[in-house]
Amino acid sequence: MSSGFNRRALIRGGIGATAAAGVGLGIPHLASAGQSDKAPAPAKKAAGAKAAPEPRIHSTAEWGARPPNGQIDILDRTPLHIVVHHTAEPGNSEDYSLEHAKKICRDIQNFHMDGQGWGDSGQQFTNSRGGHILEGRHHSLDSVRAGNKHVVGANVGGHNSDVIGIENEGIYVDVDVPQALWDSLVDLVAWIAVRYSRPVSDIMGHRDFNSTECPGTVLYGRLQELRDAVAGAIGVARVTAPDVWPLLRPDAVNAQVRAAQHLLRAKGFNDVGTTGVFDAATKRAVVRLTETHSIEQHTCSAAYHSTTDETGYLGSDIWPLITPKVAPGDNKDVAAAVETMRRAGAKHTLSGRESLSSTDWKRLLA
Repeated sequence: MSSGFNRRALIRGGIGATAAAGVGLGIPHLASAGQSDKAPAPAKKAAGAKAAPEPRIHSTAEWGARPPNGQIDILDRTPLHIVVHHTAEPGNSEDYSLEHAKKICRDIQNFHMDGQGWGDSGQQFTNSRGGHILEGRHHSLDSVRAGNKHVVGANVGGHNSDVIGIENEGIYVDVDVPQALWDSLVDLVAWIAVRYSRPVSDIMGHRDFNSTECPGTVLYGRLQELRDAVAGAIGVARVTAPDVWPLLRPDAVNAQVRAAQHLLRAKGFNDVGTTGVFDAATKRAVVRLTETHSIEQHTCSAAYHSTTDETGYLGSDIWPLITPKVAPGDNKDVAAAVETMRRAGAKHTLSGRESLSSTDWKRLLA
């Protein structure tokens, strides 16, 4: 087992959506992995999109994958989202060779199978810093080629039946991706979007689903650029950036933290102060919420960059638990959370005593 891919502990929730995703059990709809090199069928076009050529993708057979432990779960439908990840480990290698990319895939698979106890690699595809694209979980390549099949992976906690995940080698917390990786990512996502008829608005990051750093602040910050690039590649209109939940980390100091503290108090966590500092009491409240609601906690072990424990991060799977659908006047702490963001410059306006929706909250907290 490679010690270089402990970020997979970050997505222990990968088993949460379906046990089959983790242990690799299910009904096989496709032939053996060795047939991934067969010629693809003519490309299926999304509405209004032109065909996107299939990029060179190295199959599981080509990089020497182990056989999965059991059958792969393949659904007779398409995924809803294309999700971008970073591997974190083994850091930002300057070895851009194909052989290095193949080794990365073997290391990931070994860790997922031997360390996590999963039936196969958790991600459907891996994209290397040298721009080499490789199949991850067995049958992922054939399923996208078919255009109406989805291999259930283990890369986004609680959502694996609905997402196809791309692991991008490296850690992108404060450095940018290599151009080769970016170009191959655009090509891969464009091809997947056309084959599955997914709109570019369905291109998301891991942190849009779980409270995690992944895919890194820099790469996450380029997702709208990725949507625009894919839209250009397949000839469809650009879309506006989606409203998303912010990610708050322990020790952060800002108005969003203060608003979150008011919202936690509204949920009964009366020992949480409203200082705007993400302190120990705030972290304890967030951890308690994850335990109460059986949300998998995440640990980012990007040791090449820093030793980071993601326990207590407040992100996309926590905000819905503390943002009530009530009018601000119905609760003093809810009203204080809204006023905090207004004073911080939130441009989103509310009228009268309307109940706050999740979209209202996202826009207030932006």
